[in-house]
Amino acid sequence: MKKYFRSGEIFIWFTGMGLGLSLIMITGLLFLIVVNGKDYFWASEIVQITRTDGSKQLGEIVKEEPIPNLNLPDSLWNKSLMRMQMKIGNRDLYGFDFQWIDEREIKQTELPKFASTIERMEFGNFYGFIKEILVDGNVKVKGEENVADKLNSYLSITSSIRDEIKDIEKSKIGRVNYNIENLRLRIKKIQYEGKNSGKNIKEIEALESEIAQENKKYEVLKVKVDSLNLLASRYAVYCEDANRRGKTIPMINIVRVYQPNNMSFASKIGFTFTKIREFIFDDPRESNTEGGVFPAIFGTVMMVLLMSIFTVPFGVLAALYLREYAKQGPLVRTVRIAVNNLAGVPSIVFGVFGLGFFIYLIGGTIDQLFFPERLPSPTWGTGGILWASLTLALLTMPVVIVATEEALTQIPRGMREAALALGATKWQVIRRVILPAATPGILTGLILAMARAAGEVAPLMITGVVKLAPSLPFDSYFPFFHLDRKFMHLGFHIYDVGFQSPNIEAAMPMVYTTTLLLILIVVLLNITAMIIRANLRKKYKSSTF
Repeated sequence: MKKYFRSGEIFIWFTGMGLGLSLIMITGLLFLIVVNGKDYFWASEIVQITRTDGSKQLGEIVKEEPIPNLNLPDSLWNKSLMRMQMKIGNRDLYGFDFQWIDEREIKQTELPKFASTIERMEFGNFYGFIKEILVDGNVKVKGEENVADKLNSYLSITSSIRDEIKDIEKSKIGRVNYNIENLRLRIKKIQYEGKNSGKNIKEIEALESEIAQENKKYEVLKVKVDSLNLLASRYAVYCEDANRRGKTIPMINIVRVYQPNNMSFASKIGFTFTKIREFIFDDPRESNTEGGVFPAIFGTVMMVLLMSIFTVPFGVLAALYLREYAKQGPLVRTVRIAVNNLAGVPSIVFGVFGLGFFIYLIGGTIDQLFFPERLPSPTWGTGGILWASLTLALLTMPVVIVATEEALTQIPRGMREAALALGATKWQVIRRVILPAATPGILTGLILAMARAAGEVAPLMITGVVKLAPSLPFDSYFPFFHLDRKFMHLGFHIYDVGFQSPNIEAAMPMVYTTTLLLILIVVLLNITAMIIRANLRKKYKSSTF
């Protein structure tokens, strides 16, 4: 044994065991996330349960577990008895989405052939049987089998109407509202400046005339939206639940209809890819528990990129000064200790600093100097993606500084001396020799910074992140990048859906799928940085990072 300890071979084995255990734990965590989130993408079978009292229940079996011991003596508690949690949907009929059913209450279980899952814009899923297709209140198609064949053609009509309404509301009406707001602010600015000359009065009148023209455009668009809603209201479906309780659902409120008990495995795979596409590229709905997370993806990636733009230059400059220019002594050692200690400061402290310094001080000053006519409504003196990115830049700066310093120390002294001997200045040596050779190490620090920033939530909650952002920080309106806007973030989305949702049980699959997506985005960003680092390593083989 002493022989193994002296040679150090045993420590290699311990390291390998630790690495293997870490990989197993990571794989298990990812497997747990995938298993718990799969129901969001998979077309689960619809089960109909008949109780001993004759009532029926229709829905998806979510999980099964032993019936908990309700303070009964062990002699009276049957540990083999099970209960199942059933997602019954139909919230507008029942008032809740889930129900526990004791196996002793179950008389019969079956998989009805024509049982349908109706995904809706609101009130969650409806589980039942589609009996009739209604057009203008009249029965157009009747019978479960006939309805299943004809329904998709009608849904394509209402889906196209819904998309057209969405396009008008977000693009055309959004443009009109944007123009009206800009004109209103221009009038407010003229009034704030307090110049009552005839020229200014005429300018205000011209602006008010433009506002009137924009309002006319808005009225025209509103009439068009109302006419489209009226057209869509012609189409509806009449459904019944397992107990023949009827419900008429307007087709414009239906996202999709499918019969999972009739679907083949290949059809379910295609359904899964459709749901994945929707999850990535669509906007959220139903208090963020349904639909997609595209705004959160966009906000997360944009925030991480902005953070990187601010972190890397200042972190590298700080490390260069400490290593290459500063005279080594007690003061520099104290600064290094302070930098290392900053890495251990709780992230919420950085959030409070960002709120006070960036938002209230800098943002408030900008508002007073450049946007006084808009006060007391703040422009920059409130949370936004720029201030959140700067706060996270401060949070991750110590990581970049330490990684860059370590990379600089690994560059052989001979490279510096050779460059200086050839007549290069100190700046030329740094720019052409030291920085290129240290770039892989700098990217290592950036990778760690991005991984931490993408998962932080606490500082973002007080510097600009919101539950639902009405518009993205990037759009077609000049100047295109609106860094003063609030944004959505995947980490906060997970917290909001998992802990602040009014229907937490229904939101749990969304929590797991968003978690998996956040992990994949972090991995993708890291892999990109690693590929760049690997290419630089090949170019500068002298670097040991």
